[in-house]
Amino acid sequence: MRRTALLASAALLAGLLPWAATARAADDPAPSPVDRFEGEVPFAAQPAEGIFTWGGDADDPPALRLADRADAPEGGRVLAGTYDISGYGGFTHDFAATAPAHDWSGRQGLRLWWDGRNNGRKITFEIKDGGANGEASELWTTSFTDDFTGWKQIELPFTDFTYRTDYQPVGGIDHVLGLKEMWGYAVTLPAGTKGDFALDDVELYGRADQALRASVTTDAPVHPIEQGRTAKVKVTVATTGDQPLTDPVTVTYATADGTATPGTDYTPVSGTLTFPAGTASGTARTVEVPTRRDRAAEPAETIPLRLTVTGAKAPAETPQIVIDAHGLPYLNAKLPVQKRVADLLSRMSLAEKAGQMTQAERGAVGQGADIAAYGLGSLLSGGGSTPTPNTPGAWAKMIDAFQLRTRATRLQIPLIYGVDAVHGHNNLSGATVMPHNVGIGATRDPRLAYQTGAVTAAEVRATGVPWDFAPCLCVSRDERWGRSYESFGEDPALVESMETVIQGLQGRANGKDLARDDKVLATAKHFVGDGGTAYGSSTTGTYTTDQGVTTVTRAQLEDIHLAPYREAVDRGIGTVMPSYSSLDITGDGRGAVKMHARGDMINGVLKGRMGFDGFVISDWNAIDQLPGDYASRVRASVDAGVDMMMVPYTYKEFSTALADEVKAGRISEKRIDDAVSRILTQKFELGLFEHPYADTSGAAAIGSRAHREVARRAAAESQVLLKNTGGLLPLKKSEKVYVAGSNADDIGNQTGGWTLTWQGASGNTVPGTTVLQGLRGAGGNVTYSKDASAPTDGYDVGVVVVGETPYAEGVGDVGNGHDLRLSAADRAAVDKVCAAMKCAVLIVSGRPQLVGDRLDEIDALVASWLPGTEGEGVADVLYGKRPFTGQLPVTWPRSEAQLPINVGDASYDPQFPYGWGLTTLTPVPKGGTATLRDLAARAAAAERHGDDRTGRALVTRARLLVQQKTGGHLTQAVSGPFADADHLLLTGRYGKAVQKLAQAYRAA
Repeated sequence: MRRTALLASAALLAGLLPWAATARAADDPAPSPVDRFEGEVPFAAQPAEGIFTWGGDADDPPALRLADRADAPEGGRVLAGTYDISGYGGFTHDFAATAPAHDWSGRQGLRLWWDGRNNGRKITFEIKDGGANGEASELWTTSFTDDFTGWKQIELPFTDFTYRTDYQPVGGIDHVLGLKEMWGYAVTLPAGTKGDFALDDVELYGRADQALRASVTTDAPVHPIEQGRTAKVKVTVATTGDQPLTDPVTVTYATADGTATPGTDYTPVSGTLTFPAGTASGTARTVEVPTRRDRAAEPAETIPLRLTVTGAKAPAETPQIVIDAHGLPYLNAKLPVQKRVADLLSRMSLAEKAGQMTQAERGAVGQGADIAAYGLGSLLSGGGSTPTPNTPGAWAKMIDAFQLRTRATRLQIPLIYGVDAVHGHNNLSGATVMPHNVGIGATRDPRLAYQTGAVTAAEVRATGVPWDFAPCLCVSRDERWGRSYESFGEDPALVESMETVIQGLQGRANGKDLARDDKVLATAKHFVGDGGTAYGSSTTGTYTTDQGVTTVTRAQLEDIHLAPYREAVDRGIGTVMPSYSSLDITGDGRGAVKMHARGDMINGVLKGRMGFDGFVISDWNAIDQLPGDYASRVRASVDAGVDMMMVPYTYKEFSTALADEVKAGRISEKRIDDAVSRILTQKFELGLFEHPYADTSGAAAIGSRAHREVARRAAAESQVLLKNTGGLLPLKKSEKVYVAGSNADDIGNQTGGWTLTWQGASGNTVPGTTVLQGLRGAGGNVTYSKDASAPTDGYDVGVVVVGETPYAEGVGDVGNGHDLRLSAADRAAVDKVCAAMKCAVLIVSGRPQLVGDRLDEIDALVASWLPGTEGEGVADVLYGKRPFTGQLPVTWPRSEAQLPINVGDASYDPQFPYGWGLTTLTPVPKGGTATLRDLAARAAAAERHGDDRTGRALVTRARLLVQQKTGGHLTQAVSGPFADADHLLLTGRYGKAVQKLAQAYRAA
């Protein structure tokens, strides 16, 4: 009795002591500490080993401290903290980037002590595997729930960790949790309410027995095969750490019931594969399943191959052998597309049609099983949603893996994959990044716009992507809008002239080039009026302008915002994306209505009056901005004419709701058939039924010298010389040049938003050449001081490169943390350099910046826009390798109070008018009013004879005369007719354009 009581007391005591040792197998190694939180690991940041916090905004990172605790499970201190997270936040322990990675491959898992609050919140725990360091590693994640009180030891076996698909850093990694190169761990704390936490003693435990560290995989989840051929499924055994098997592994296999009929469609098979002890990791065996040929035309049929594994982890999915659909008319490439579409549509169920109208984000579908389960018609990569590594090959491999999933569907309709390649294949690291559209508009060069589109299409298609959500055909009427750089300009005539980019992307207007390996389906966006939203009208978060309300008369709508879409439809645009914004047409009595619900515009104008025969794709989650419950939002958008819904993470809900609405009779089957027919037509035109997988034959040209030469020329032609006192530019190579400014040597700022990520980022983000590198490469005698802190004595000229940092969409709206003024650091750099020497100021930005208060001290002023990756193009015009030829695509205001200000306004007195742009290396013609009268007569004659080339040349001569006479002293009397002349030029009215310039000349 006494012995029993003593044992009971000991057991009770052990249960009360939180640090009591956990029982372990006799042959398990002792735990290995990772963090004891006694001060051995400091609070620091890369490249030093340490613990650091992070979060979505300034308030989200938790507050951490090493707290003395008498009840600490290990030692005397614990890691404690408080948090109040609205977005996301947590902390990381990164191992030093300069030290070797840790090898955890021999252990069962990681464990830690957590001080429970019993609040039911999920705590996410990540480990970092492979790559160069903790911030360039794969993230593998698991979680536990705080549903207890007091200290508890949480065990996290490595087998519980899964690969994160929603975010991965750029880097060359393998998607395998190898555990041999571990760089640290991270804890994500729960958001939404305030809380506190404490943890202690993070350590490795256990021994990685084979059942935990060995796995069996198959070469693919789906194995398509032509009828009559033999399917071959490769079964591979692999171990964590690539060690040989310590115990045998057996795999019993057998074909199971699918939609194929055993004995008729295939020969059933069964058996056992044995991998003896000592088998090398990576060893494979093959299971063969013969199929049988018949004469019947049939949809695809499936044969599951059941695998039962002993001694290792089984595959996550049962592999499917698929006998390809065959003999059906829609599979016959010789038939007209219209007949193929009609045949396929007649065979589809309602669920299959709903799937074709649904687009999901790649990060939402994981490995892609839902593609077949929901019959999804499309996937996309949002800004920054990329494979790891972010290489052309990885893109193609990823998209092919998703496309493979469609083979397991009954009708094997291929996916159409889309990306926002808005200035080159900007999601891909190493791609050629073009100037943003505002810079392309400044070139006034339709042939160059075509070439930039062609380069973009070739690089996009070479990675397996057949669809580009570009070009943006907005007519930007207010530069406070955070998307204004996505516009070619403020004049619809300028936007229309740049729509040659559509042919660069798609090829011929009849769609006959879409199946080529260097063309993509293009998207005209955002229909209609997104560039006219009023400042302060947005109801989206803290946005001020983006996604707001465009209030116009019907005539303004037609002449300004609809005009570019008429041109796009004539050019054969394949898809159109409605705008997030609302449209309020004066006098129609409807008020402001979201464009995704305006059937009068989508069905009535776009599809009806304009004859658009492609399909309409919604913007990202735009359906959620409509009023009413989910079902009514589905009805409103689909009935308005939206054919495919971009529902990145709610694809299940949308496809189900859509089918339910049709079953209930609230959406007509005729409307569904129209939408699906439009989608299928483009898939057939793209050749996806014959060639669903990536054609990477053009991948070697991605980022090639030839492609970058197009971007370099675009960067050069986009530079607008606004002022050039004393002919300071072009620079001479004999001059000593002092370069300063925040944007001189920052390729992230130079490329802007929509570069690798949605918002873009400052710094060394993408391969390319900065402006500073371009100047040095041009052979100039250049000294650089970013903040102009270096001595300024002894220089002939200063070049100060200033402007904006990256942003996208409403995040960049003026009033949402942004304005149109230079930063204090930029202003200081301009002041210091321009006070010490003659200076040229380059403004790298997505929109005009207010510089009037410093204009007198600046000798030369250049609007560089966002020139992309080829800073050499900027250097080309600065050093005179190419002439300055760019012209303002938007009006440059004197003050923010003038906004909005646009060509044609009754009151028009800007700093620089629309169309302004000095030139170099080109002699200015001599003459005066008589010369202008002669030019006007000749221009009118050229107009009558349809001689556009001569007409444009004559207007250009007249423009140069006016610019020379003004000497930069611009008045309202000069600016108004000068800007009007450029609009008249773009609309082919050459005689009247020169007459307007003559009016400006007389007023100068």
